[in-house]
Amino acid sequence: MRYFNALIALIRDIITNRKLLWQMTRRDFRQRYLGSYLGILWAFIQPTVTVLIFWFVFQVGFKSMPVNNFPFILWLVCGMFPWFFVSDSIQSATNSVLESSFLVKKIVFRVELLPIVKIMSALIVHLFFVAVLFLMFAYYGYSMSIYNLQIIYYFFAMICLALGVSWLTSSLTVFLRDVGQFVAMVLQFGFWSTPIFWNLNIVPEEYHFILKLNPAFYLVEGYRQSFIYNEWFWEHVHLTAYFWSLTAIVMFIGAWCFKKLRPHFADVL
Repeated sequence: MRYFNALIALIRDIITNRKLLWQMTRRDFRQRYLGSYLGILWAFIQPTVTVLIFWFVFQVGFKSMPVNNFPFILWLVCGMFPWFFVSDSIQSATNSVLESSFLVKKIVFRVELLPIVKIMSALIVHLFFVAVLFLMFAYYGYSMSIYNLQIIYYFFAMICLALGVSWLTSSLTVFLRDVGQFVAMVLQFGFWSTPIFWNLNIVPEEYHFILKLNPAFYLVEGYRQSFIYNEWFWEHVHLTAYFWSLTAIVMFIGAWCFKKLRPHFADVL
């Protein structure tokens, strides 16, 4: 009950400070690319180039066949775009407390909101790529469907997972600076162990259960269900229940760890 009340208080603070959060998000978004000639365009250029490289290698080089009768590039980006958001959110939010140490030391501020700023900043880029996703499907002759609306649900799912992980990693990073490197390594492993540009069917069926333990699997497949397979998330009851159970545990552990370590942040920073 105590942690539930703390969560309600945090949601109330988010609503109360929504203007401040938006201002901080815009400031963070600009600062990430401050000083470069192309500025914030790099936020969109880098992931786009990555997708084009994979498309060229697998579509042009290896001449990958369509997946489930869908062009490979469409199948690929449905997996790449949600991964970009989760990866960017967690990696940037991990260092959110360190980067804003002046807020921790001098200002009465809900430090728990700092990872949210990073996640919102990553969400801006993700919304751009969702728009690109719709344009790509339209270019290949696929019209919008009601199933596309459930990506709003997957937005919420990705944000909850990223927030829980970043509360944990951002609080630990204050005391253990190696956590940031560990997170980068785990994300790299997660990228290759998630069926983003390879089909789950190429793996022996006895290993499917292990791969589905990865929460990113649920998100990547969720985007493909929304754009390609035309399936609702509640049709996969066990996967949905597992994902939200795991996410709830991660959020609880992250919030608990952040709350326990927060009083000591100013002493270390």
